[in-house]
Amino acid sequence: MAQSDWWKKAVVYQVYPMSFQDSNNDGIGDLPGITSRLSYIKKLGVDVIWLNPIYKSPNRDNGYDISDYQAIQPAYGTMTDFDEMLKKAHSLGLKIMMDLVVNHTSDQHEWFKESRKSKDNPYRDYYIWRDPVDGHEPNNWGSRFDGSAWKFDETMGQYYLHLYTEEQPDLNWDNPKVREEVWSLMCFWLDKGIDGFRMDVINLISKPVGLPDGEKKPESKYGSTSMIAGGPHLNEYLREMNQKVLSKYDVMTVGEMPGATPKDALEYTGFDSHELNMVFQFSHVGISGNSDKRLGHWNDEPINLVDLKKALSKWEIALDGKGWNSLYWSNHDQSRAVSRFATDDPKYRVRAAKMLGTTLHMMQGTPYVYEGEELGMTNAHYTELAQYEDVQSLNAYKEFVEIEKIVDKETMLKYLAFRTRDNARTPMQWDDTENGGFTQGRPWFALNSNYKEINAKENLEDEDSVFYYYQKLIELRHNNDVVVYGDYSVIDLDDEEVFSYRRRYNDETMLVISNFTDKDVIRDYGQVNGKLILSNYSDNKNTRLRAYESKVYLIE
Repeated sequence: MAQSDWWKKAVVYQVYPMSFQDSNNDGIGDLPGITSRLSYIKKLGVDVIWLNPIYKSPNRDNGYDISDYQAIQPAYGTMTDFDEMLKKAHSLGLKIMMDLVVNHTSDQHEWFKESRKSKDNPYRDYYIWRDPVDGHEPNNWGSRFDGSAWKFDETMGQYYLHLYTEEQPDLNWDNPKVREEVWSLMCFWLDKGIDGFRMDVINLISKPVGLPDGEKKPESKYGSTSMIAGGPHLNEYLREMNQKVLSKYDVMTVGEMPGATPKDALEYTGFDSHELNMVFQFSHVGISGNSDKRLGHWNDEPINLVDLKKALSKWEIALDGKGWNSLYWSNHDQSRAVSRFATDDPKYRVRAAKMLGTTLHMMQGTPYVYEGEELGMTNAHYTELAQYEDVQSLNAYKEFVEIEKIVDKETMLKYLAFRTRDNARTPMQWDDTENGGFTQGRPWFALNSNYKEINAKENLEDEDSVFYYYQKLIELRHNNDVVVYGDYSVIDLDDEEVFSYRRRYNDETMLVISNFTDKDVIRDYGQVNGKLILSNYSDNKNTRLRAYESKVYLIE
């Protein structure tokens, strides 16, 4: 089946199932809960729903440790519940994209249970086992969460590789039997009628030959694993995936690729590559790291707008006409967009949320809206370690405060509050009733304390809300080819206050202007000659831009 390019015009809504809607009051979001809210998602105007993992899992890493790829997590419901959700979504014209997590499995997966039984077990080579070297780990790689990337198995007398938690052993993609297993499980879901896959850390599946030591910086305890990204056989494996599976279905694919450059993206997702449709890259969410390199991304510094513009513009320009961008501010692994990239000050939050939406959605690429972003949901502003659930955050606190003593408790708590993944994982805020309409039971994770002020009910009753503004953004994309296909040129890259750019397609020019500050500024880009088609203010002051003002013009 030849693939169409419907995904170029699509807008995706990401659902984190555990936190979206609980239907049976056990405090955990589930599939019937998602089904009950499909009309809400449809009202927003999006085309595709991306579901975070719903497979059976011990939940060591919130579902990214899968123990059975062809079974539903019991807390989320049954396969019948999934089938009903898929049928209802399709009846509403909504497509479903699932998370494909195949760099690693859970250590509770039957493949791994078999693999650790004996060295001659048929499943032994499904994973990456190595003998000790001089009585220690086979190389100096560090896990991306905490500690060494190797776990010693006493029974086997060998180490196995885990780039994430020790309960997430990496699959050995060099084994053709592993690849055939992956093709089979993909077809299982595609034959059910799903519409695509978001592929978790897919550029890490091909490990470097010989598993050499990584570069070890003076401030680091372990060697870097950055050389794993884009390994020697990645193109080969993705082409094989496309040939044997993806090319037979009309679906969309996005590969999460940590460390990817535009050059990498064109290699794996270029229009002529026959691999994937687009990548999730991290350039713009990776800016503003800590000046103390040992702490990585943990900090509480506001973003530098010039750095942000450079990161986004680099991808827009490099992929134009050759590949396709994925556009996102936030997801289950990032802080809430308005808190990180603008402000969640109640005085400006709504304007700022609309401004961010405008800035992103008017670019070239497929936009992704993370649940609650369309309401202007904010960071949770935790103050105590006991409030956290995320394994990455808890491990970071333990390593940097308790073990390495790099930073004091108070400072690390500020860093966690700003950057923790838990900010995105608090339950969806539906209304101002107890637990925000998410559950009548005890929620698996506490709601953000501001749910009585910020919720879907409040948004839907206010015609000037963030929700209805996002609805307009999505309509603009659906109805204007210049938004979908136009090329991109940034205006005044070094402007530290305003992000402005032009899009051109055929005879149309669109001008997008966003003030990233809480003060009035004056900018003249010739907008007085254009037709204002969208703004987050009710009146137009032309060259004067008010706090977090964003405007879209069509220029004759």
